[in-house]
Formats: sequence, C-alpha cells, structure tokens
Amino acid sequence: MDPERPVIPDETLSKWQRIVDIMARIMEVPAGLVMRTERPSHAVLVTSASPGNPYLPGRSFVLKRNLYCNAVIETRSELVVRDARSDPDWCDNQDLEHGMSFYLGLPITWPDGAVFGTICVLDRRDNPRAMTYRDLLAEFRGVIEGDLATLSGIAERARLERALQASLVSLESRVVERTRQLTEVNAGLRAEVASRRRAEEALRQRERELEEANTALRVLIDHLESARHEFAENILRQIKGLVVPHLTKLRVARQGDEGLRHHLDLIEANLARITSALASRLVQELDTLTPAESEIAQMVMEGKTTKEIAVTLSRETSTIDFHRNNIRRKLGIANRRRNLRSYLQSLQ
Repeated sequence: MDPERPVIPDETLSKWQRIVDIMARIMEVPAGLVMRTERPSHAVLVTSASPGNPYLPGRSFVLKRNLYCNAVIETRSELVVRDARSDPDWCDNQDLEHGMSFYLGLPITWPDGAVFGTICVLDRRDNPRAMTYRDLLAEFRGVIEGDLATLSGIAERARLERALQASLVSLESRVVERTRQLTEVNAGLRAEVASRRRAEEALRQRERELEEANTALRVLIDHLESARHEFAENILRQIKGLVVPHLTKLRVARQGDEGLRHHLDLIEANLARITSALASRLVQELDTLTPAESEIAQMVMEGKTTKEIAVTLSRETSTIDFHRNNIRRKLGIANRRRNLRSYLQSLQ
C-alpha cells in the first residue's frame, strides 16, 4: 500500500457498503462492487449483500487483459459489456466462471488522479435496467471520490500538522540552544566588562597614587631647595660677618709682611670660590651693586613702580631712574630691550 495514502476508516467502508447495497437493489443485479487496485492485484474492497453474489471481501485478482476491471483502469473510462459470451473480446474473461456475462463499471481515482480502483455491477444476463441507471453509478462513484478527497485532505492536514509540530519542536530546540549561547556570551561580556572596570579603577588608583607621590616629591624638592638656599645664605652671612672682617684687619695690621699678605690673598681667593659655589646667581649679581642699588633691585623684583619706590625711599623719581640705569649697566642689559624685573626674576 502506498504509505502516503490514507487508511479507509470503518465508518467510510460502512457508508460504501450501503451504497453498493442500494446500487445492487435498484439495478437488480447479484453483485455490486467497489474494487481496490494495488498493482499487480485488484481486490474486492466492498461487496453488496445481495443474493447470488459470489464475490467475497478481500478476494484478489491479477490485473491482466481478460479482466473487466483491467480495461476500465487502463482506459480510465466506462466499460459496458452486455453479453461476454457473444463478445470475442470478453468470451474468455475470468468472471464467466461465475456466469457473470454482464458488466458495467467506472474507474475511481484519488484527488491527484491516481487510480484507486473501480465501482461496478455484474449480472448473469443482459440487464437493461442497469443500463438505465448508468448515471446513478456515476453519482455513486462521485460520492466515493468525494470521500477519498476528504480523507486525503484530512491526511494532508495531519501530515502538515506533524511537520509543523516537528518544525516547532526543532525551532524551540534551536531557540533554547541559541538562548543558552547568548546567555554564555552575555555572561562572558559581563565578566569582561567587570574585569575592564577593575583594571580601569586600578589604573585610576595608580594614577592618583603617582600624582600624590609627585606632589609629595615636588614639596620635598621645594623644601630641600629652600633649605639649601637658606643654608648657603647662612654660610655666606657667617663668612662675610665672621671671617672676612678679621682678614681685612689682618691685612691692615700687617701691611709690610709679604708672606702673610700672600697667605691672606690665598685665603680670600679660596673663600671667594666657596661663596661663589654656595651663592645663587642673583646673590652674586646683587653683590656687585651698592646697598642702595641692591635695595631698589629687590623692590623692582617685588613689582613696585618707580613712583612707588621713590615714595617708599623718600627719593625723587629721577634719582630712582638713575639707580635703575646703573643697575641695568652693571647687570649687562643696558643696551638690550629687556624688562629689568623679568631679568632679575630669572636669576633666582
């Protein structure tokens, strides 16, 4: 049996049984049949419960030339045999062993046009009454083909539903798998984001620590530099205040002693080198100025104008200008267009 064809249910077979019984009774024939074709066999599917019917359900025939139904199937058209005994084409047919010399049959087809079988009536004599009900046979054939169409539709819907269900199951499985994959990817991404955030926070913390260290280092450097300047200035003050005056007195007291003078020159030269190494460039430059010039230079560094300096020192502005010019000359910027305050600040 074709696995794609639907099974004929019992309620449909019961319906067809009523059809062949009515058909046999109206046409007054001993046999009304619905035959099922499954090549090479052709078998009785439904047979009328009429007197004298020799065809039992399930009886099978081999499709060949001398079988009435074979001609119907081959031509897919109606076959009428009024008297097979006198017809040279059918005088040897198999149904004559039961005396069935009259035959009227039509093909039954599936909705797709494939042959299902035949519907037919047989008699042991010519049957004019049956000939008058040929249209009824066609109507019964139509009912059976309608049932086949309905069964095929139901089977097709069931097949489609199974296919749809299988597709849904497959889709659900794919959705579950895809969801699992996405969950894993999302978890990985979250872990990566968390790791990056921790790394960024650690980097920011490191930057803060480095900035704090740099700040502390700058403060320490500034403190050390200030301490160094303070220490150097203290040494310079002590040398100038405690050592240089005594050397001057020795030089005056022992003017005729050449040996002592020579040693005093060496001491002063060495002290000059020591103080030069300790003093900043600003200190060295201020030492070349007079006390008045040094005082004015320091006020210039503080940003005071000539007028403000004159008021502070109770001098004329012309006097202040005179000292400013001397300061520029001694610092070597007399003929250059350079701001005196900026120059003095650059010496610190």
